[in-house]
Amino acid sequence: MSRSIRVTAFIASTITLAAPATAQTAPQVEERSITDLQAALGRGTSSAAITAAYLARIAAMDRTGPTLRAVIATNPDALDQARASDARRKSGTALGPLDGIPLLIKDNIETRDPIATTAGSLALKNNVTRRDAPVVARLRAQGAVILGKTNLSEWANIRSTASMSGWSAVGGLVRNPYALDRTACGSSSGSGAAVAASFAAAALGTETDGSVVCPAAMNGLVGFKPTIGLVSRTHVVPISHSQDTPGPMARSVRDAAILFSAMVGADPADPATKDAARYASDYTKGLSAGALRGVRIGVLRPEMSAALKATYDAQLLVLKRAGAVLVDVEQRKLEGLGEAEFEVLKTELKADLNAYLATTPAAVTTRTLDQVIAFNAANATTEMPFFGQEIFDMAATTRGLADAEYLGLRAKSRRLAGAEGIDAMLKTAKATLLVAPTYGLPWLSDSVSGDHAEGPSASTLPAVAGYPHLTVPMGLVKGLPVGLSFIATAYGDERVLAAGYAYEQASKARVAPRYLPAADVGPGLEGAR
Repeated sequence: MSRSIRVTAFIASTITLAAPATAQTAPQVEERSITDLQAALGRGTSSAAITAAYLARIAAMDRTGPTLRAVIATNPDALDQARASDARRKSGTALGPLDGIPLLIKDNIETRDPIATTAGSLALKNNVTRRDAPVVARLRAQGAVILGKTNLSEWANIRSTASMSGWSAVGGLVRNPYALDRTACGSSSGSGAAVAASFAAAALGTETDGSVVCPAAMNGLVGFKPTIGLVSRTHVVPISHSQDTPGPMARSVRDAAILFSAMVGADPADPATKDAARYASDYTKGLSAGALRGVRIGVLRPEMSAALKATYDAQLLVLKRAGAVLVDVEQRKLEGLGEAEFEVLKTELKADLNAYLATTPAAVTTRTLDQVIAFNAANATTEMPFFGQEIFDMAATTRGLADAEYLGLRAKSRRLAGAEGIDAMLKTAKATLLVAPTYGLPWLSDSVSGDHAEGPSASTLPAVAGYPHLTVPMGLVKGLPVGLSFIATAYGDERVLAAGYAYEQASKARVAPRYLPAADVGPGLEGAR
């Protein structure tokens, strides 16, 4: 039986099992926060009923209805996990603020559930590891229900220079819930579209450069890329140990902070996290509507469209009215940063992916990057119908982590992005935070020409430096979501979450999706006659 048939059959059975969760009694899950769901559980609603309601919503909207293709697989064990949570709550032994809350996990992060971790590639269709990534184990230890795995840009968007964000051979093309012909961005496209569509309370994404904050911004969400070293990367299909990190994606800053608080912790298998225990905390405690008062913020003004600029300027006034002190700061010219980052990513991709593939089950026959390249070539009809694997080919020729040129470029890229980039701009502005538009508007999904992003991008400096980066919705431009970025230096995670929360409370800018076939740009397309 194929996966799709198994998943469909499972969803149908869960809806039956969830009775009497009928149209009259089923819990309302659309646009409900983690706090809302916690309150419902406290009033006697069962986690099993909430879980079944999410599964029913996925069944109605992911492969039918608007056909978002945000979910690669639902978890056959989800209802059992929910019932176990209900039993704990009944006995007074609930595990934490996530107990009974359904979450989705990007399909490059392993879970011990009986579903594969594919990174969107058919080469990993048998990668059922039956092990939790430590970041998932932390969520599970708080009682979170692992609802399923989300679609993504295949191999986290590192395969080709001409890729179409949001597409994978396993899951197809993720569609943006605000305008179905627009990109959901990548690589955490499925997590973004799924949370925007209320397929779960929140989700995990991963970022190397932009893969949390771009889909969050373009799907009207909060997305948080934390400081590198706070969250384990073990058992996450890798690109780069210098830049990879899981991050939470949610419809509010508080929900993102709840999730992030559960994710932070040391992992002996990931040396970058050796100091993470020092920063383990309840990050919701720092959230206050008054957190912007007196905070000095450096304002970046990249080139952007007039429409985006008008929205950005309006949201800067919101920050100012909330008490922030705004200081314009010029974007520093950092010659060679992009080229250095790309060389680092290619080198680490080969080394890190080979190391990961060596740990996969015997059923996975692609155990090196070279074997993945050969698999793609042999299965080009399904794996490469729209774009190739140029970056994989380039990565295969790199010379390893001991190569002097690689080591020099790694040091250069981190220096340019950190000390000479973010840190220098903060120092010039005498500021503790930087703000900028996260990205431009979601572009049309294009299977012929691939991605053609236009407008600003705030992701590279914090991604390369390893610094925290939070995006918060700042409303719609021409009917499409855009985000406002808050960036700090290393371990400024609490600071950006607090600032983002205060801005969110002052702006109330997020608008729920309407699943339109195309962007709602208002009247005028029809002409005068």
